[in-house]
Formats: sequence, structure tokens, C-alpha cells
Amino acid sequence: MAIKFQYNKTSLNDLDKQLKVRQRALPSLQNKESALRAEVKRARDQAKELEQKLEQKMRDFDYMVSLWGEFEHDLISVEDVKLNIIKIAGVRIPVLQDVIFKVKEYSLFARPFWYPAGVEILKELASVGIESIFYSEKMRLLDHARKKTTQKVNLYEKVQIPGYESAIMRIKRFMEDEENLAKSAMKIVKNRQQKMEVEV
Repeated sequence: MAIKFQYNKTSLNDLDKQLKVRQRALPSLQNKESALRAEVKRARDQAKELEQKLEQKMRDFDYMVSLWGEFEHDLISVEDVKLNIIKIAGVRIPVLQDVIFKVKEYSLFARPFWYPAGVEILKELASVGIESIFYSEKMRLLDHARKKTTQKVNLYEKVQIPGYESAIMRIKRFMEDEENLAKSAMKIVKNRQQKMEVEV
């Protein structure tokens, strides 16, 4: 990215202000990036843990596979998922608070004795599955924000700050050269005037 500037004091002051803004913002951005990186890792680990927990629970109930054929598939459904929004390093993240299930009424006498336990098992499995999905989404949102922050850190660190420093240095050199030329010209004029006064 080429930084546009002019060889004058106004441009020098503007560039200096822009440089200071970026230099002050860079540590905050770096801290945000490392915080997001840690949160992404935490969310990824939690999502994997919940997926493994779900798989383990499914294996634990493998012995009941033949019984699930007798189970009514529309007996239980997810009615609502209660969310809360929190901010992590400036990123809005949905957090699962509760899963509300709707269970159709059924006769305890007309159904097998294990039906109430089956309903609880399904609630537990669904809750773990939904929580796992939330952690995956949290990881995705945080990772997206981390990538954007990393891009901004790299832009500041590797492009803009060196670009502004280089432009400021070029302007200062130009102004010093101009000042030196002006002083030299003044000396030459002064020497000529002195020679002319001596000759007169």
C-alpha cells in the first residue's frame, strides 16, 4: 500500500499522527488476537469433548437399539432453545442457556415401562448435541474474528507502520536538504555581497 504524501510540514504532521494512532492501536490488536486465539482453542476443545460425550452416550445405549423401534418418533421434540449473547474480545457470541422440550402426552399403562427413561435419554442426547453445535458455532465466529484481527495486525505491523515511518523519513530528508540548500545559497549570496563590497 503506497502512502500518499507531500513534501511539506502539514503532510509530515498528518503522517506522524497516523503513525502514532497505529502504534498505539497495535498492542491492543495483538492482545485481542491472542485472546481470540485462546478462546477459539477453548471452544474447539469443548466442541470435541461434547461430540465425544455424545458418541459415548450413544454407545452406552446401543443395548436399547431394538427397543427404540417401539418408541414413537414424534413423542419428543425441541420446542425452544434459550440463548444469551455475551461479548468475548469485542465479538458477540450466542451462549446456550436452556433447551426446552415438548413431550406429547402418553399413557404410562399402555406403553412399555422404559418409556419415561427413554424420554429422559433422548432429552439428554439432544441437549448434548445442541450444546456441541453451539460450541462449534462459537468456534467459527471467534475464528472469523481472529482472522480479521490477524489481518489488521499484519496490515499495521508489516505495511502501514513501516510505510508511514519511511514516508516521514523521506519528508524529513527532503526538508533537511531544502534547508541545507537554502543555507548554502545564503552563504553564496553573502560571499558575493562581501566580494562586491570589497571591490567597490
